[in-house]
Amino acid sequence: MALYVISHHHQISKHIINKCRRAARYFMERCDIDTHQVNIVLTTDEEIRDLNFRFRKIDAATNVLSFPFEEPDDSAVHLLSPKELGDIVISFDRAVQESQTYNQPLQQRLNWLIVHGFLHLIGYDHERSEKDAEIMLKKEHDLLNEYKNQRRVLMPHLAVNVDHVATIREARGIIEPDPVTAAAVCELAGAQGIVVHLREDRRHIQDRDVRILRETVKTKLNLEMGAAQEIIEFALDVKPDMVTLVPEKRKELTTEGGLNIVSQKKKIARTIGKMTKANIPVSLFIDPDLKQIKAAADVGATFVEIHTGAYADATNESLQFDEFELIRTAAEEAHLLGLRVNAGHGLGYTNTAAIAAIDPIEELSIGHAIISRSVFSGLEQAVRDMCEIVESGSFY
Repeated sequence: MALYVISHHHQISKHIINKCRRAARYFMERCDIDTHQVNIVLTTDEEIRDLNFRFRKIDAATNVLSFPFEEPDDSAVHLLSPKELGDIVISFDRAVQESQTYNQPLQQRLNWLIVHGFLHLIGYDHERSEKDAEIMLKKEHDLLNEYKNQRRVLMPHLAVNVDHVATIREARGIIEPDPVTAAAVCELAGAQGIVVHLREDRRHIQDRDVRILRETVKTKLNLEMGAAQEIIEFALDVKPDMVTLVPEKRKELTTEGGLNIVSQKKKIARTIGKMTKANIPVSLFIDPDLKQIKAAADVGATFVEIHTGAYADATNESLQFDEFELIRTAAEEAHLLGLRVNAGHGLGYTNTAAIAAIDPIEELSIGHAIISRSVFSGLEQAVRDMCEIVESGSFY
């Protein structure tokens, strides 16, 4: 999905842009156009009036205009990107005015204008006939009601981190056990994603592992990585399905805590920019801290993965509940800001169900617990047991 929400209006906050982006993503998915590129511009009455006059010869402002991407003549057809759908231009001034007139929340009015613009782009036209107007109005109401009342349609899913398989291999410096084979077993057992962390010191996963996994993983390959130039260039070459930026220290046994995005916004934004140009979605591994959530939205991340380590390590129920509440609040705030939400770190067979039940969370990344259990039960059964917990929300 290539979706760009752009503001040409000084009164529009990033919070509003993120909410519009979240709504637009949902409508694109529901309209089966999530493989296309759409640009949404929030602008002034003056600018939309100018566009209305130039393209429709109507000298007046309006609330929304849609500009489908038109195919060039046959001689230039090879220049057409098949995924380009078009542009939607919305008057923010008119949206504010209409929200007051109709006694609607501003975001609800903006959502209607976004839906209206999308439907025009894909061929609906209320001006053709009364019947067409009725069809379009019903579609608008259906989409808006679905969005308003939406709950998670799909259950969260499991992505298995196979780093520890490589750790065992590297302990002996031989070729077994093979993390690529482990990934295939995990997928056959129901995992819907494979995660590997390519560290600068190559302590477990090696470059060759990632390249082979890129060719063999059938679900989704998530490459965890630090924002080091060498690793960035490797990721751009291999093109995993997504990357997760994590903090990385040479002496740590495993990743300790989330990224501090607030203190390195420019660096992270540059990395995200490079990945975005290569059509690689970026997730940021962060603590359940609202400042970091907001910073993640500011720098243009697609996902956040909320660090669940403190929750997993809690020594009593009271501490665990407090950490759970931080995770739940962070997930909901990220969702409101237009971010997609994953979670992981330290989760096992007795503490995953509660996290899986948090509505915005789409995916749980789990590795050590599964590989540990596989010593006794076999890898396939260990994955199946965890899939059941994640998908049912019940304890093992």
